[in-house]
Amino acid sequence: MKNAFLVAAPSSNSGKTVITLGLIKALKNKGLNVQPFKCGPDYIDPLQHTQVAGSRSYNLDVWMSNEEHIAQIFTQKLDNADVGIVEGVMGLFDGAKRDKGSSAEIAQILDLPVMLIVNAAATAYSVAPLLYGFKNFNPNVKVCGVIFNRVSGESHYSFLKEAADDAGVVSLGYVPKNKDLTLESRHLGLSLTESEAMLKAVDVASALIEAHVDLDQLLKISVYHKSGGKANDKMKSTGKGLKFAVAHDEAFNFMYPANIDCLKQLGEVVYFSPLHDTELPAADLVWMPGGYPELYAQKLSENVAMLNAIKQYEQGGGKLVAECGGMMYLGQSICLDDDTRYPMAGIFDYSSTLQNMKLKLGYRTVNIKGLFLKDMSFITHQ
Repeated sequence: MKNAFLVAAPSSNSGKTVITLGLIKALKNKGLNVQPFKCGPDYIDPLQHTQVAGSRSYNLDVWMSNEEHIAQIFTQKLDNADVGIVEGVMGLFDGAKRDKGSSAEIAQILDLPVMLIVNAAATAYSVAPLLYGFKNFNPNVKVCGVIFNRVSGESHYSFLKEAADDAGVVSLGYVPKNKDLTLESRHLGLSLTESEAMLKAVDVASALIEAHVDLDQLLKISVYHKSGGKANDKMKSTGKGLKFAVAHDEAFNFMYPANIDCLKQLGEVVYFSPLHDTELPAADLVWMPGGYPELYAQKLSENVAMLNAIKQYEQGGGKLVAECGGMMYLGQSICLDDDTRYPMAGIFDYSSTLQNMKLKLGYRTVNIKGLFLKDMSFITHQ
């Protein structure tokens, strides 16, 4: 018997991520093998999942891939686990357009029960209509349970439980208010530089969950009956012998694990570090993924040997694929918000700056000279 469920919330900042991490650890403490997943194009939460679960977290992104691919990834990875936990993104029904690309859409594709995380810090019985609305808005989205977060104590929880009962949603328990559950944020999510604080918060969260959340009831209402997916045989005999060099270190680590799996079907994947290495591995293609090059701009700039190796590879006809932070590395320089400028590889005639950033949240499609792209950060150069 396997279990699987999606952790969602009415809105962002409900404590969804830290409770998801706490659930992963609490279920691991029960001796269960947990396979984590993340809705949408998030890279930081899956890194945290992987660190806590000990199993690589996979993205389920209906915008960048089709439903068949999502179902295949989920069922294949769940085959090797006891429990699958999918962390949602933003609010349950928040998508690129209405609920398209939302956690609710993923829950429907995979037929997953949804466990809501509700921030109850400033409310009590008023959560009844909230839960009723989320449960009944779309009958195809199975809102089965709720965990209340930031609860003052048993008296406060008694009101919340009554509300859940009247709304027809199973109340699984609560997580008390605790200052150690705060996770620092950056513009793309949880800070990679706060790993120690994150692990401390997870320890606290898992202990509180074990004390105040009915994990047995959670498992009872999240039994998953779907069978495992079959392997994709389309590429198994294609392109054998290719070698892919992938940048992977503290500065560059935003990549979908499913993409690495596909590359391994085509040939060999080797990793290198633009921060620490001085030579580029021999390869048919070099992939520079996203990350936080701005946090390591000085060190990247000082590693002149690697910058030259990348440039020589490109000038010699080598093929490069770069995304986001990888594209920043291939430009002339990176300018930090304090106006400090660090030279980069200089393959492209542009510079990146963190000054006066105008960040917008959401999906984008771009048509560049007839080449249709989803997400402008993905650019190839060869």
